[in-house]
Amino acid sequence: MKWAAMLRGINLGKRQLKSAELKAVVEGMGFTEVKTILASGNVVFEAGDAKPEALERDLHAALEKATGLKSDVYVRNRADLEQLVAANPFPKEAEERPSFLVVSFHRESPDRAAIDKLAESYDGPERMVIVGRELFTDFPDGQGRSNLIPALQKAKLAHGNTGRNWNTVLKLLAAVSD
Repeated sequence: MKWAAMLRGINLGKRQLKSAELKAVVEGMGFTEVKTILASGNVVFEAGDAKPEALERDLHAALEKATGLKSDVYVRNRADLEQLVAANPFPKEAEERPSFLVVSFHRESPDRAAIDKLAESYDGPERMVIVGRELFTDFPDGQGRSNLIPALQKAKLAHGNTGRNWNTVLKLLAAVSD
């Protein structure tokens, strides 16, 4: 089975990891068909019927040992990504401005009550929808000018996840489908 692994906070500020280093770590773990996607901490690999929790834990440990970099790792297989794409609550936005639609990958479903409470008190144009354990966020004006991200951090809703824009989600799906 092919898996997509997404590392949190890679190549932001001082948290640099070259794609070649990431690939070498994953290959060094004995995984095959390793391919990095973009330069933002995405890697696809063949790992058989491994358990996702074990993959996340082992990839984190191997990366820290090999590079000194501590990064949360989130893995999804083809079925996970296909379901996510099919359940997209913002299909029009995904088609018209895919780089402004962000999927935040979590280990568990975000706190729906907390997200709803934030959405009620927040007056920006962004919209958030929880689908399973992922949070879809439509940033109509882009993330750079958004006040939602600081609001999420203040509400302590932005920890324990990593985000990818829709373009990257589709690239990951294509890579695990090869």
